[in-house]
Amino acid sequence: MNSIAAGRFALMKPSQMAVVIYDRGAVASISTTTRCNNELSQQQGQVSQSNQKSAVDSSGKSLGVSPFVGTHSIGEFAMARMDDLTNWARRGSLWPLTFGLACCAVEMMRIAAPRYDLERFGMLFRASPRQADVLIVAGTLTNKMAPAFRKVYDQMPDPKWVLSMGSCANGGGYYHYSYSVVRGCDRIVPVDIYVPGCPPTAEALLYGLLQLQKRIKRQATAQAWYRS
Repeated sequence: MNSIAAGRFALMKPSQMAVVIYDRGAVASISTTTRCNNELSQQQGQVSQSNQKSAVDSSGKSLGVSPFVGTHSIGEFAMARMDDLTNWARRGSLWPLTFGLACCAVEMMRIAAPRYDLERFGMLFRASPRQADVLIVAGTLTNKMAPAFRKVYDQMPDPKWVLSMGSCANGGGYYHYSYSVVRGCDRIVPVDIYVPGCPPTAEALLYGLLQLQKRIKRQATAQAWYRS
């Protein structure tokens, strides 16, 4: 391997493709091996210049890089900034809907108590699906409950997310082979976060909600609408 400034140059034999991997984690395909040999010197200069401006400073220390550095117009930049603001507001004001079906609901109730204090993360349980944007499925989902579960999900306004809590909600759990149990709530609605356990602890559920906040932070809904 040849050193290219802050990046690394690797040759992938199976596909015969050359890849430049920057320190900030971005991967960019250059060309086939024949073109790489001719453009190697040009790529060295381009990579070093781009790294000095965005990825690293003069001493080689990695700097924070905005994910929207590559915007090509003022409109794209404005929409990207709108994404940042919208995602910040959404992840800081999640309103979960309680959908307890079995013993996992007991652990779900604990995170609203003073010991864990879910409200310090900006989350507040709601009893109406029309006021909620997160659906926490806690317990065993039966075939008779599935239509009501789907109806509750459809009544939630967009954007909405689903968190599956416990082995029964994830894949049927102990009742996986029962004739009356749905083998995973993801067969009825799309699921964003899975929390394993039988039952999972309140800490595990809280960690799952924090992971959901991280996922919302990376969404680009406004930018996707603008590009389409």
